[in-house]
Amino acid sequence: MRIAVTIFLTDETVTPVRLARELEERGFAGLYLPEHTHIPAERTTPYPAGGDLPREYGRTLDPFVALGQAAAVTERLELGTGITLVAQHDPIDLAKQAATVDHLSGGRLTLGVGFGWNVEEAADHGVEWRTRRELTRDRMALMRALWAEQPTAYEGEFASVRASFAHPKPVRKPRGPVLGPRTLVGGGAGPKLFAHIAEYADGWLPIGGRGLAQSIPVLRQVWADAGRDPDTLQVVPYAVVPTPGKLSHYAELGIEEVVLQLPSAGEPEVLRVLDAYAAHLTPASDTV
Repeated sequence: MRIAVTIFLTDETVTPVRLARELEERGFAGLYLPEHTHIPAERTTPYPAGGDLPREYGRTLDPFVALGQAAAVTERLELGTGITLVAQHDPIDLAKQAATVDHLSGGRLTLGVGFGWNVEEAADHGVEWRTRRELTRDRMALMRALWAEQPTAYEGEFASVRASFAHPKPVRKPRGPVLGPRTLVGGGAGPKLFAHIAEYADGWLPIGGRGLAQSIPVLRQVWADAGRDPDTLQVVPYAVVPTPGKLSHYAELGIEEVVLQLPSAGEPEVLRVLDAYAAHLTPASDTV
């Protein structure tokens, strides 16, 4: 099983360069970074985990800039967003950012896609909350048009683009019919989410991984009904605090990659936790 990590990198934590080098040296498979452009101070949306919103949410580094730094100092480390709030981006700009990181890293980018939880943050980006899922779907389709080999126009409900020259292109590894970097959709299990995954993604990025024994067969059926190859579906539990039993359970479910949660902390604390997580690595963990 490949072991990757995620962390809220901020202006107060270990740097992307230092962390990326340490991850690759230890044999970890990847680094996933979350995204929040800003956190409105007058916020009524509750923190999904309960209690006060942790300090790091309002100090998060831009994931694509940070991943670009990580790409420059590594050769094998996979790079991902966990997640990108697609509805809050101009899709033409986002297509360029993702393709550039993927191109410069030699095809190491995973685009984690999410719908968000902070109503006020999304509103400042002009997002009408009830439409955010369909807006994301529309923007993903527009980006796929820009990632196509030949100039391809797209006319959607929320945005459009003329047939255009748009380079670089993401590096296409054998990932099925969906254009772009490897794409995983985050969110809770359900018909709407699984429909999104089957339409424009390579798999699912479930937070924590609870209930997967029940959810994965349902997703596999939706995937097959959409005409997707059942052998290509990827499920990557995200922000996991590991135990040997938990990782064994994932392996029994056929899961090949898991993303462990690192503390949003300075270098000494992060490296201490990395050393503890290294006990879960196998000789194959540094392969992709």
